[in-house]
Amino acid sequence: MAGASLWGLAGLYLYLSPNLPEADTLREVKLQTPMRVFSQDGLLIGQFGEQKRSPLRFDQIPQGFIDALLSAEDDQFFKHSGIDPGGLLRAVSELVLTGEKGSGGSTLTMQVARNYFLSLERTFLRKFNEILLALEIERALTKEEIFELYVNRVFLGHRAYGFEAAAQTYYGRSLWELSLAQQAMLAGIPKAPSRNNPLSNPEKGKARRDWILGRMARLGKLDETQLAEARAEPVTAEYHGLQVQVDADYVAEMVRQEMVDRFGQGAYNDGYVVHTTVDSTLQLAARDALLGGLRTYDARHGWRGPERRLPPPLPLPTPIDESNSEIQEAQEAVAIPEELFDQWQDALRNMPVIADLDPAIVTRISEQGAELLHKNGSMITLAWEGDLEQVRRYLSENSRTARPETIADVLAVGDLVRVTSAGDGSWKLAQVPRAQAALVALDPSDGAIRSLVGGMGFELSKFNRVTQAKRQPGSNFKPFLYAAALESGVTAATLINDAPIVLDNLASDEIWRPENDSGKFYGPTRLRNALTFSRNLVSIRVLQRLGVDRFTDYLDQIGFDTSNMARNLTLALGTHAYTPMDIVSGYAMLANGGYRVEPYLINRIEDARGDIIWQSRPALACQDCDRLREVDSIDADQPLRMEDILNETSTETVNEAPQVMDPRITYIVTSMLQDAIQRGTGRRARVLERQDIAGKTGTTNGPRDAWFSGYNRNLVTTTWVGFDDYSLLGKREFGGTAALPIWIDFMREAAGPTLTPAPMPSGVTRLRIDAKTGERVTGSPKGSMLEYFLEEHLPPSAADGGSSIATDELKGLF
Repeated sequence: MAGASLWGLAGLYLYLSPNLPEADTLREVKLQTPMRVFSQDGLLIGQFGEQKRSPLRFDQIPQGFIDALLSAEDDQFFKHSGIDPGGLLRAVSELVLTGEKGSGGSTLTMQVARNYFLSLERTFLRKFNEILLALEIERALTKEEIFELYVNRVFLGHRAYGFEAAAQTYYGRSLWELSLAQQAMLAGIPKAPSRNNPLSNPEKGKARRDWILGRMARLGKLDETQLAEARAEPVTAEYHGLQVQVDADYVAEMVRQEMVDRFGQGAYNDGYVVHTTVDSTLQLAARDALLGGLRTYDARHGWRGPERRLPPPLPLPTPIDESNSEIQEAQEAVAIPEELFDQWQDALRNMPVIADLDPAIVTRISEQGAELLHKNGSMITLAWEGDLEQVRRYLSENSRTARPETIADVLAVGDLVRVTSAGDGSWKLAQVPRAQAALVALDPSDGAIRSLVGGMGFELSKFNRVTQAKRQPGSNFKPFLYAAALESGVTAATLINDAPIVLDNLASDEIWRPENDSGKFYGPTRLRNALTFSRNLVSIRVLQRLGVDRFTDYLDQIGFDTSNMARNLTLALGTHAYTPMDIVSGYAMLANGGYRVEPYLINRIEDARGDIIWQSRPALACQDCDRLREVDSIDADQPLRMEDILNETSTETVNEAPQVMDPRITYIVTSMLQDAIQRGTGRRARVLERQDIAGKTGTTNGPRDAWFSGYNRNLVTTTWVGFDDYSLLGKREFGGTAALPIWIDFMREAAGPTLTPAPMPSGVTRLRIDAKTGERVTGSPKGSMLEYFLEEHLPPSAADGGSSIATDELKGLF
């Protein structure tokens, strides 16, 4: 009989073994681990993937947890060769005799075999395959490798796979940070993940935990004091969702899209770790600045009323005289039925918090203020004095009502509104702005995106206005027209007439009478002042004489897409639509000396094992490359090296960005844009008390779009404000009132220490001119000033009759 059984088992082995998978493949197995996205400084931005998993190496697993898990599952793990003969005999005999699974018998190694290679069907053949695979796994892998595979794969409830993910899910901490009782609680989950986890059934979970602790004591892993202390510890588990550390949803979504483009659906489950270029501190500053700017804009235009009006508890009496307090008194006396109160709570649960604006429902009003039910279930108060008494209702983008006389003019019981914390424990009435905004900041040396906010709130709209919203930049685009003019021989001192002009050569065949924003005309104006004060008529005349084709060719040269550009004189006023990312990329060239750098977001990508599988190699704006090539140790015909830029000694080659603008022109344009901040349309930015920043406002017809782009040598930032449906912003809204305040608030935190002035490039000459005529003067007469010129385009001198080579070339141009 025994011989027959032996022959039967041998035959079964010969039959099954050729079909078994190779145990060595476990070393190459890819756990279904979500993709994680981090900021440049290592803080979590987002996580994508269906299964929560955080793999651990054996040396990262605390000994107390190892003892707890082995006490629960396989206390002979480090001694056996993959199977427990005694336990197997019991399990196999029960399967043969009853056809049902009874007692255990599976070692940790057998569970690894089942979890990675086999199905969960309860059959004798599956069990025998499990045994054979366990023996093969023990031959191919070390005990530590096997233990790692088990710890990182097992399902532990609430979408957590692996014990590190379970520790984060149930306790919000890493496995090594847990107490022994908490580690034992986790060790007890695999027996019944859906029933024994401490959230679904804390009583059963505790009973299983205490049994494990007792077994640890019997195995000599705990003394009686430790056992008593661990068993006395209460169950503290609660659900911990994804602990995002940096609010950068638009950034995370951009990374997700790029990763899916690179790796397909495997991006979600192959454990990729993406390190971005975003600085967490700058990202927080960008978000706060954008939200603050939108709320300030919104407050200027009035309150639009409650988001919803829910049924009040009882019909209100018909008012005879709304100026008396009968309505308030009636509502004060209203009792809220429990059923209605529950409906209100349901309504609040379904309302998301948007950009730190919390939903709440008015439950009672009085002469002193209003009581509201907050989304979190608490009751809060809005005061009449100092808050509600100042509320003025929105009528149009240009008008508001007078201040309210009573609280009933503002709120009623059942109104669902937004509130915001005032920071001192009190609350203020608020609303979600209808207007939207975008902010993006780049490092101009290589295009690294340091912060990006694509809108008011990702939960409100996933449309990324930085990369997807093509809007007219208005005067924000003028610096590139002026750069083209400087390259053509115009100087910052050239006089151009700011006078009315009538044009009929547009594609629409309509008569066009452009104006300045002020409605005034200023006569002959130096080019510097025209950019500083954003004179539209000067810009049109510059483009008219420069030529549309010549201008678009220049835009092509420096990297702007002109393929769908309407080629007419309205281009002088920024009528061709670009995204904020397009605009900030253009301003980066002005900041870095004329190099075209491409914005990039991903710095490096690591696989699940921590190996770098992709590293960014951005093109660098290398202003010192020519100087460094003159160093004797560097071959001018060889690629420049990274450390040659940093300390002139390295061996890693540098990817140089193409220089598409004359650095002399970027220097002069920057000086003009510094004037725009010190005395022009961007003068609100003087509050920063910096001399190293330059920038330009932009406002389009309506106005519908408000812009500000500005920079120093370390950071370039573009902000935009407008409505997604192209509604009007209001007749008193401009780039300097709607977009610039956001830029100021951000750059106050982001710009860093004030930089010393950039050195003047060779080929630029600084001469004294007459501020009225733009002509060169000698000495320092009254009304004169210093101006920058390209050395081949010097200004005329009054002493020689007002002529120069450059002037002769430009005769009749303006």
